[in-house]
Amino acid sequence: MGTPAGKTTDAPEVSPRGFAGLLAVANLGLWMPLIPPVLVTLQLRLEDLDPANKERNAGIVLGIGAFLALVGNPLAGRLSDRTASRFGRRRPWLICGMAGGTAGLAVVALVPSLPAILLGWCLAQLSFNATLAALAATIPDQVPVERRGSMSGILGFSQIIAIAAGVGIVASVPGIAAKFLVPAVLGTVLVTAFALLLPDRRLAEPAAPFSLREFAGTFWVNPRNHPDFGYAWLTRFLVSFGVFAPLTYLAFFLPDRVGIAEDDVDRTVALLVVIGLGCTAITSVLGGWLSDRAGRRKPFVIGSGAVLAAGTGLLAPATSLPQVIAAQIVLGIAGGMFLAVDMALITQVLPDPETMAKDLGVINIANTLPQSLAPAAAPLFLAIGDGTNYPAFYGFAALCALAGAVFVTRIKSVR
Repeated sequence: MGTPAGKTTDAPEVSPRGFAGLLAVANLGLWMPLIPPVLVTLQLRLEDLDPANKERNAGIVLGIGAFLALVGNPLAGRLSDRTASRFGRRRPWLICGMAGGTAGLAVVALVPSLPAILLGWCLAQLSFNATLAALAATIPDQVPVERRGSMSGILGFSQIIAIAAGVGIVASVPGIAAKFLVPAVLGTVLVTAFALLLPDRRLAEPAAPFSLREFAGTFWVNPRNHPDFGYAWLTRFLVSFGVFAPLTYLAFFLPDRVGIAEDDVDRTVALLVVIGLGCTAITSVLGGWLSDRAGRRKPFVIGSGAVLAAGTGLLAPATSLPQVIAAQIVLGIAGGMFLAVDMALITQVLPDPETMAKDLGVINIANTLPQSLAPAAAPLFLAIGDGTNYPAFYGFAALCALAGAVFVTRIKSVR
C-alpha cells in the first residue's frame, strides 16, 4: 500500500559533488526570465499594445498570472512528490516547466492581442512555478540537514544575480521580442543542464490515490492553534505587499511622474533594480549574521519593516530620478535585512518539525499573494484624482509594511 506522497530513500549524508554550484546556476536560469516581465517588459509590451489602458491591462494580466503562480506552485510541488517517472521525480518538472515557460513568453512577445498576452503569461507563470517547486525540492532531496541553511543562502544570492542579469539583458538587447526570449532561452539551457546532471531520486513506494482533501489540508495551518505562525504569516504578507507594490508599476511611474522618456524606461528600471539588489545582497548577509550574533529576531524584523515603509513613503512623492534612487537604496537595505531575518524567525515558529515543507509552503502563499493583490489594488488608488495618483498607492503600500512590523511584536516564542 502506498503512502500519500509515496516514499523515497532517506536524506543523503553528503551532497553530490558540485551540487551547490549546479543549483546556483539552475536558480539563476529560472529567475532570469521570470522577474523582468514583472518589473518592466510586460508593462512595455502592454503599453505598445494599448497605451491608453496600460495600467488597467497590467493589473489584469499581472494579477491573474500571480494568482495562478499562487495555486500552481504548491500543486506542482505535490505532483512532483508523487511522480513515479523513470526519469525521477524532479527532472521532468524542471525541463518541461522551463519549456512551457519559454513558450508562454514567446506568445506574450509575438502575438499582438490582450487575450493572447494574458494566455501566454498564465502559461509562463504556471510553467516557471512548476520548475520552481521542483528546484526547491532538490534541497531536501540532495542536501543533508546540517547544510541546508548555507544552501538556501546560495539560492538567495544567485536569485539576486539572476534578477540583475535578466534586467541587464533586457536593457541591452533591441526589440521587445528579444527582451522576453533571450533570457528565457538562456535560462532554459541552464536549468536543463542542471536537470540532466541531477542524480534525481525515484519513489521507493508508489503514491496512494490522490485525495483533494489531502491536498487542501497540506497547505493550511490553523492560526488559532498556532498563533505565532499566524502572526509570522501576516507579517510576511503585509511587508511583501509593501515591497512588491512599488516594483509592479515602476515602469509606468517613471514616465508618468518622473518624466523619463519611454525609450529610456527599461534602462532606468535596470539601473534601479541593480542598485536595490546590490543593497539587498549586502544587508541580507549582514542582517542574518547580526541577528545570529545578537540571538534576537524581532528587533531586526520590526526595524527593517519600518524602514521599508519609510522607503516606500520616500518614493510616493518623488518627481526626480535622484529621489527615486534614494528611495530604492533605502528599500534595498531594509529589504535584504527583512528577508534574511524574517525567514530565520519563521523557521523558529513552524508548528511541526515533521511538516516543515508543508508549513513553508503556506508561508510561500504570503510571498506570492501580494503579487496578485498589488496589481489588482493599484488601479483603485491610481484612479483617485487625475488617474495617476501614485502617492496614494505607494502610501497605502507603506502602511502595509508598517503594519507588518507591528504584527511581528505579537509573536511570543521568539525574541
